[in-house]
Amino acid sequence: MKLHQLSLVFRALPRGVQLGSFGFFAVTVVTTTVAAVPGWFALTVAATIGGFLAGVGYEFLYYRRFEYELTTDTLDIGSGVLSRREREIPIRRIQNVDISRGIVQRALSIAAVGIETAGGGGETEADLRYVSYEEAKRLQRDIRRRKRGASDEPTIADEDESEVQGELLFELTPRNLVLLGLVAPDLRAFLPVLFFAVPTLGISIPDLLAESGAFGVGPRGAALAVVSWVGTAAVTAARYYEFRLTRFGDELRYERGLLSRYDGSIPIDKIQQIDVRENVLMRRLGYGSLAVETAGYTPGEGPSGGSEAAIPLAERGRVLDFARSIDGFAFDEPAFSRPPRRARRRYAVRYALVIALVTGVLYALDAGLATVVGRPLGGNWGAVLEFWYVPLVALAVVPFAAHYKWCNRGYDVGAEHVLTRNGFWRRTIAVVPAYRVQTVIQTATPFQRWRSLASVAIDTAGSLSVTDRGARAVDFDASEATTLRETVRRRLGESLTLRRDVSTTNDPADNVPSRTSGDEDHA
Repeated sequence: MKLHQLSLVFRALPRGVQLGSFGFFAVTVVTTTVAAVPGWFALTVAATIGGFLAGVGYEFLYYRRFEYELTTDTLDIGSGVLSRREREIPIRRIQNVDISRGIVQRALSIAAVGIETAGGGGETEADLRYVSYEEAKRLQRDIRRRKRGASDEPTIADEDESEVQGELLFELTPRNLVLLGLVAPDLRAFLPVLFFAVPTLGISIPDLLAESGAFGVGPRGAALAVVSWVGTAAVTAARYYEFRLTRFGDELRYERGLLSRYDGSIPIDKIQQIDVRENVLMRRLGYGSLAVETAGYTPGEGPSGGSEAAIPLAERGRVLDFARSIDGFAFDEPAFSRPPRRARRRYAVRYALVIALVTGVLYALDAGLATVVGRPLGGNWGAVLEFWYVPLVALAVVPFAAHYKWCNRGYDVGAEHVLTRNGFWRRTIAVVPAYRVQTVIQTATPFQRWRSLASVAIDTAGSLSVTDRGARAVDFDASEATTLRETVRRRLGESLTLRRDVSTTNDPADNVPSRTSGDEDHA
């Protein structure tokens, strides 16, 4: 099958503009810096038009040569212009089929389909841009049906599948949507919002710093802060507008978005880790959020940019109850062990050194630039650098910052789960079932070894575990870290043995207890 005809427009125009701009700037640079070329204007126009036509032609050939077919066992994709690439994606390996539509695509009834597999490392294995919305839903529905071994012939239930048939697990209310935007604004949108807010309010950043002084915030600075907060809050609210989470059999299906609409699935038996996340404002108000990670697919790395948030915002008790209801995640109330007190001293020293470094850089800039120009610096930046010693005020809060960082870290090892806790401004409690553990890694930096400390990372099949955002017990006594590592490994063996025993003692036709779901991953 072919992509939708409109996909040629969405691909060809940006590519043509890109190559046309390259041709324009290339000729302009050559004619202005190397040598004067007769008829340079005509040459520039020709290069621009030629680059545009080359880009359009390339995308036309790409569109003509792009084909896909959904067979009984695989999704076959052929693509390429200069070199041909043939891919066969096994249906059983497909974990997520995400559909995304921007506001323009929604108006034109087309959509992008992202195919995620366990081996994708958080990246899209296949990206169909674009197909008709009906075709996108057909692919999503047929892949789901073939994954569960259903007949190739769609049934009436498959054709009429709707959210009414599933179990609605969570729906974000308008009140919580507004609250989500205010307590968890999207900081990735801060710079774009600031870009538009500064000229709108008629503010220059150097003028703002000079007007505010060293210890205060002027009225225009306060106005800029409010506008930026509201703007980033609006971005978050638009992203999670009409968020719904529904359970269909062994899948969690989400749908969300105001301008860009996303819907996709989270396979329950592929969930490797869940994260209970609470920033400072959430904790103060008694709220939290829940994110999940499936094999090879992490929160925020999919095409939907964070669609794996199972609950964007809800009361903390409801978040924990929902987390425990997921198959394999019925964890007990944790009793976290904290790092030794010398880890807290390590944090205090680190913060003090950073403050001293910033102060030294500001002093060097103030003194060095004044020496170069031969007189004290004037203007707004000079007024700012005059207060180079202001960061030293932060030394007063260093003990408190170190304490709160220390008391918000910890781990707990239960009979079937490993839990870790990290972060103050944005605290994350990571929960990993023992049978999902792949490896346990103990590390120690030179500074940690100096204080006889070490960290333990709990690695799963998901790609999040190899980053600092994975399940990690940080800055514990080296001997305790070794004990933790061996304990987790032992619990892994015990859990796998128990699951194998349950699988062999139960009739295959019987329902396996919920805590044993996902056994096929470790066959």
